[in-house]
Amino acid sequence: TSVTSAKIQVNGVHLHYQQTGEGSHAVLLLPGMLGSGQTDFGPQLKSMNKQLFTVVAWDPRGYGKSIPPSRDFPPDFFERDAKDAVDLMQALKFKKFSLLGWSDGGITALIAAAKYPNLIHKLVVWGANASVTQEDVRIYNGIRDVSKWSEKVKKPLEELYGHKYFAETCEAWVDGISRFAENSDGNICQQLLPDIKCPTFIIHGEKDPLVPQAHAEYIHKNIKGSR
Repeated sequence: TSVTSAKIQVNGVHLHYQQTGEGSHAVLLLPGMLGSGQTDFGPQLKSMNKQLFTVVAWDPRGYGKSIPPSRDFPPDFFERDAKDAVDLMQALKFKKFSLLGWSDGGITALIAAAKYPNLIHKLVVWGANASVTQEDVRIYNGIRDVSKWSEKVKKPLEELYGHKYFAETCEAWVDGISRFAENSDGNICQQLLPDIKCPTFIIHGEKDPLVPQAHAEYIHKNIKGSR
């Protein structure tokens, strides 16, 4: 089945999404920092089982084709993304759906699953963290300058955004996420993890250069029954 690409108004912005499949199990794919449905989930949109699943990949506000507005990072940007994501799926008339989130999209998915338990069927997160340590801030500052990124990672994002928006938004992200380190315990959403009641699967790459494995272990320990 083909992939449809459309925009829908949610919370005062026009959010872009892609949708494919006609299965009864609706799934939302949540991209990472600077990511979009197409850059982060091309293979999933193509290959996930379209008889079992209806797959939606979204571009959070200020990312991908959900521009305008320009992306900004107020203190509650993860909560804002979580509300946008859930409201998008409701606007598309899905009563219950699963969340598959990676990196920032994983954090967004954790918050959404905790705050909207009646709407979320299952949860899969990878490369996610519920807090920011001083060590994390050091790692984030290592990617602040996009000219130092590998060509493979940089090229699709430069094509999507143009160099200026890409470079400036990356710097703004580093500043925005680093602010969480000033909270007690560097908290992003630690207090919400016990509220997650749906079946949860946590995946982590042991070579993940941005997110140390302790983050995945913390999330697992604090979501009851997670694997």
